[in-house]
Amino acid sequence: MKSRFAATLIITLALATGIAAADCGAAHEVKQASATPDIVDTAVAAGNFNTLVAAVKAAGLVDALKGDGPFTVFAPTDEAFAKLPAGTVEALLQDKDKLAAILTYHVVSGKVMAADVVNLTSAKTLQGSSITIDTTNGVMVDNAKVIATDIETSNGVIHVIDTVILPGS
Repeated sequence: MKSRFAATLIITLALATGIAAADCGAAHEVKQASATPDIVDTAVAAGNFNTLVAAVKAAGLVDALKGDGPFTVFAPTDEAFAKLPAGTVEALLQDKDKLAAILTYHVVSGKVMAADVVNLTSAKTLQGSSITIDTTNGVMVDNAKVIATDIETSNGVIHVIDTVILPGS
């Protein structure tokens, strides 16, 4: 169930990035011709974001994250989802609104590359709250360590984090 939640979370993040795109039809066709896949397709292809992708799907955020963007996604790995207390992923999969809020908390509007992140102390998320960024000892986003950066996509960038971040924590 944890991997199912993580996959759903990934999908929700993917959808959140496309919220701004009202008409994805023609834009999506152009992206398919692009050599660089979008955020969702990149996460799927990576193989270590199965829970996030499943969560994004469950929250109905796939189309949003396939939108024009650009978006910056702080993407938790399957291992990050596995750190959550037992039953958390399953419970979130049953609460679409809460799941969407958590997933969109991992997404920032705009393409924020690692060189830009290190100059920030916070960033407003699509969820509406701000994440805290600390570069004192590596890069931390709230309580998550950034473990890989600058995975470029056709509609933004993905930075990999080792922990699922939660609004208000």
